[in-house]
Amino acid sequence: MIDIVVVLRAEDAVLDFLSVLADPGGAQTEVVVAGSGTVLTLPAGAPPAERLALLGPLVGPAGPADAPSGPGPDAAALIARAGAGRPARIWTHSPADNRRSRGTLGRSVARAAAGAALPVRHAVGYSPYLQFVSDLDHPLSRELVSAKLEFVNHWCAHLLACDHPQHMLRTARVPSAERFFEADEEERDRLFALLASLDDEAASVADPWEFDSSRYEADRLDATAAWIARHCPPQSGQLVEVGACEGALTRRLAAAGHQVLATEPNPRFRTRLAAALAGTPAVRIGDADLAALTGPASPASPAHLLIEMLYYGQDLDLIDRLPTERVLVALEPATLDARLRPWLAGSRNWRAAEETELVGPRLEPVCGGRAYLSKRGSTGVLLRRTRG
Repeated sequence: MIDIVVVLRAEDAVLDFLSVLADPGGAQTEVVVAGSGTVLTLPAGAPPAERLALLGPLVGPAGPADAPSGPGPDAAALIARAGAGRPARIWTHSPADNRRSRGTLGRSVARAAAGAALPVRHAVGYSPYLQFVSDLDHPLSRELVSAKLEFVNHWCAHLLACDHPQHMLRTARVPSAERFFEADEEERDRLFALLASLDDEAASVADPWEFDSSRYEADRLDATAAWIARHCPPQSGQLVEVGACEGALTRRLAAAGHQVLATEPNPRFRTRLAAALAGTPAVRIGDADLAALTGPASPASPAHLLIEMLYYGQDLDLIDRLPTERVLVALEPATLDARLRPWLAGSRNWRAAEETELVGPRLEPVCGGRAYLSKRGSTGVLLRRTRG
């Protein structure tokens, strides 16, 4: 059986898969550099230095052209070209690699390999937010660490000085122990979605942030619903929940007797939101984002709810134009300090009437225990409009 290492860029093969390339009992190894569509054969029995010397000239400059060659069909063609019908084992990036281009390629390669009935192992790779439960660990010898550093310093010097987030090399991106895991399609897709922003990538799976299965999220949502009810009793009028996602909070508010206009601009999330609240007369579903809710036709409300959604660069001055006297905001403490507090300090229209911790930080497993991460806590801030 041959090894096929599929990476975005040539240096990735050395940074995350040197233990595969340097396996003393290894057979012929094929390296697929998907960013350029290159397939390089590393001959069986060749020492690590010889193999790395073949890879070095393929290291290119960092730039926008360094994108995966494409989704499934292109990945399948590259694997087929490298394997040439031989029994093979695939090694590639993690779908949860924090460098999004690598994560995208890792998921595409795994899908293509599944179609060809080839086993796949993912490198943990660069994942500063997740700790992985790996299936195979390869600690590197001092000799191999030296070989890796020599390769980086000789062939990748331009990346040591690079500030491109996808390609820059720092200590954490040059591991001395290489770790790998296997995953089925559902686990890969959940890992990929977990690291996504609030877009179609995140919405590619249901409940990407595991609101329905996480103890932390259940505690956070329960505390948030109780906090909202304390300031806005169910009989006080229709609340406007901005960015309702799939309705985890909306369901709690409706169960407590609130009337809710739940708005969600992402169509995939909105479809799931409507399905989750079907037959609930107390809830109306809309597609407006924060900006759209400031228009002249926007409904007035005793309170607008901006719960865990001000992470995506929204213009906070839009809050001034919301048709309400109260806004309830919930954010992790670091974002609260970085975004809301400075804006509030300069606002003549709003004051913080109350601040309360809804839930503290916690370490929690995700994706069925494949990894764990730090949930950073949530703080609720009640904003009241000032007069004069």
